[in-house]
Amino acid sequence: MKSRTKVVVIGGGIAGCSTLYHLTQEGWSDVVLVERNELTSGTTWHSAAQVTNFGMNQTMVGLKSHSIRLYKELADDPDYPINYHHADGGIRLANTEAQMQGYRHFTSMARGMDVHFEVIDAEECARRHPLISTDNLVGGLWDPLDGDIDPAQLCQALARRARKAGAEVYRNTPVTGLVQHSDDTWTVQTEHGDIDCDIVVNACGYRVNEVGAMMGVQHPVASMEHQYFLTEEIAAIRDAGHRMPLLRCPISDYYCRQEKNGLLVGFYEQDCKTWGMDGIDPNFVNALCPDDLDRVTDVLEGAFARMPALMEVGIHTVVNGPITYTIDGAPLVGPIPGKRNAFCIIGLRAGLGEGGGHGWLLAQQIVHGEACYDTWCLDPRRFTGHANVELTALKAIEDYQNEFRFHFPHEHRPAGRPAKTTPLTPVLAAEGAEFTVVNGWERVDYIKPHPEFEPTLGFDFDESFDIVASEVQNVQTNVGLAEVNGFNRIEITGSDRHAFLDRVFCGTVTKREGRVGLGYLLNHHGMIKAEATVANLPASDRGPARVWYGSAAASEYHDMDWLDQHLRADEDVCLRSLTNDQTILVLAGPNARAVLAGCARGDWSADAFPWLSVRECFVGIAPATVMNLSFSGELAYEIHVPNSSLYAAYLALRQAGCVFDMRLFGARAVESMRMEKGFLHWKADLITEFDPYETGLARFVKPQKGDFIGREALVERREKGPSKCLVTLSVQTDQAPAHGGASVMQEGRVVGTVTSGEWGHRTGLNLAYAFVEPDCADIGTKHEIDMCGTRVEAMIIAPSPYDSQFERMQS
Repeated sequence: MKSRTKVVVIGGGIAGCSTLYHLTQEGWSDVVLVERNELTSGTTWHSAAQVTNFGMNQTMVGLKSHSIRLYKELADDPDYPINYHHADGGIRLANTEAQMQGYRHFTSMARGMDVHFEVIDAEECARRHPLISTDNLVGGLWDPLDGDIDPAQLCQALARRARKAGAEVYRNTPVTGLVQHSDDTWTVQTEHGDIDCDIVVNACGYRVNEVGAMMGVQHPVASMEHQYFLTEEIAAIRDAGHRMPLLRCPISDYYCRQEKNGLLVGFYEQDCKTWGMDGIDPNFVNALCPDDLDRVTDVLEGAFARMPALMEVGIHTVVNGPITYTIDGAPLVGPIPGKRNAFCIIGLRAGLGEGGGHGWLLAQQIVHGEACYDTWCLDPRRFTGHANVELTALKAIEDYQNEFRFHFPHEHRPAGRPAKTTPLTPVLAAEGAEFTVVNGWERVDYIKPHPEFEPTLGFDFDESFDIVASEVQNVQTNVGLAEVNGFNRIEITGSDRHAFLDRVFCGTVTKREGRVGLGYLLNHHGMIKAEATVANLPASDRGPARVWYGSAAASEYHDMDWLDQHLRADEDVCLRSLTNDQTILVLAGPNARAVLAGCARGDWSADAFPWLSVRECFVGIAPATVMNLSFSGELAYEIHVPNSSLYAAYLALRQAGCVFDMRLFGARAVESMRMEKGFLHWKADLITEFDPYETGLARFVKPQKGDFIGREALVERREKGPSKCLVTLSVQTDQAPAHGGASVMQEGRVVGTVTSGEWGHRTGLNLAYAFVEPDCADIGTKHEIDMCGTRVEAMIIAPSPYDSQFERMQS
């Protein structure tokens, strides 16, 4: 074995083999894979190995398209061909119009990635798959490139190509320990000797946390037992003259595909079972769990009703093996939180179908620091401190039970809730709050009119529309109060704090005490990495002179990692997270100043405490830090309060607000108002695929200020001109918002993609943000948006259609 290499990939399934191969494709040949047994001896060997193009967002569609192209290339390799049934086609069934509406949305979204699905009716489903019944069937989604592949051959082919490019593979080499050194390099200890390396990759399938424990981390990955069986020969398949398309059925929770002249039929039963929660036998290799077909009886009955031919054929083989899940069902592909030079590619429940693309995106991140797509939907840092084993198991069960049922907009399933709360959560629940979930936090979505209120799930505006409109009107004309919990807050102290921030922000960062600024951080490619507010707090009895760095709740681990990794050894800078210690109460509306003055001593006039000011005070008896900031476009204050005093501050504000009949408002009202103001949402409108010029943030960029992260690349990009431009659209329908991913069309051609959409209750406009081609980005240009299969006219308008001069928030 080598004693020194650049990267060690641990795990020889599809995740590890794909990563190794793609590292060589990105130009790194000094890379090694170690596997405790033989290649594909974990989940990979018993995978049903379906290769679909369907994904819930454009990143997932893109990585699946890469997998399909790669697998087709491997299958056609004359020197080492592999078995890949390419483009048999596949159908996802539906028995409700709401599901069909979702399929139309995903069709629009995929078109932007040059992937072409087809929404078909029940009769066409049966014509393309003659073994199914149309009873209780509305239609389905047709994926023309659906297929399946031989798992072992695929991994061997990837490993073979990696070896030819210079990589090495060590089988039967268990890892026994991982040691990280002061220079952030690693030593991978194995039974056959140690390997020193710069970077380590955990690709260990269901043994992910055995290796995770060696580096002191716990990954939110749990395994589920999953069963499928192979049938005897079916005459209708043998005599069809073509391969049967694949089938996925959310109605009866099963899938099937052709296997020789029979079927492979898999089940996602409601009475499902976790696996390996208390440890995994070290001898569990190329092994299966005991058969348990009794557990899938209810699902099997549904499959019989949909495919009567199953009742006439025998079972040839039963397979029951573990597959891995994460909290939201999507894999964890990227940097390991809190670690340097450590990556993972884990939780791949559909590993064979997606694994080619996952390894591709991970290799790009390792070699270049970023992938060609924004990978937040896969990023391991999207889960934070709440992501324990118990929560992961509950969400894995829930996701398994709903395998083929996509999430509707505003749908938050109940398992594992509440994961994160504040002292106000039960108080707000008693006030009638309906909660959404943000990074595990229970955050108020809106206030229900009565306890039984439950809006219809779908892609149209729902019954909460008028409720949200009323909350917005109250904020516009009076005063409202909202809790914003989980907001990412990092305290930065030290004499070099301002120089450090100046280096990581692309614009000018205010250094004045008592003042707040907004800015953007770029990656080394000049693309948007993060958005943050910077508040300068003077020394007081609450602490030394310091900066509060504030950003989106979801960015808690992401931003801390980025800042920490760019600290220089000679800098006097200390980072400390306050995210879980404090909560924000937002007071917004023209009467906000009067309410604040009614419960907090001091002069709160516009002259004494203008826009973008910060001040420490007491709200009632609660210590608080108040910032004159607004995400709504109205006069507003962010009141940051320690959680131990949060209820006291809330009571003081409610009492002061009684004279104005102050009301609560929630996240949906905020979403409506921020779109009217042109304010952008991190990881919806602010993504790593675009730079600040393309995103309309040129005013926040100051290349002339000197060196900052991404400056050189950004200057080069600006000289080349934009690839896309973010625009604001007025959508000509009052039936539904434009959902993220929807295609923007010009004369039948896709010219852009929607990032956000919502009704603006103050402007009466149905608003959308979208990245479009530069020659289609002028104000007044008319487009069409494919909204769930209907082409709706939309016109580009000027940003910030509500109070474009920002006068109300500075009043």
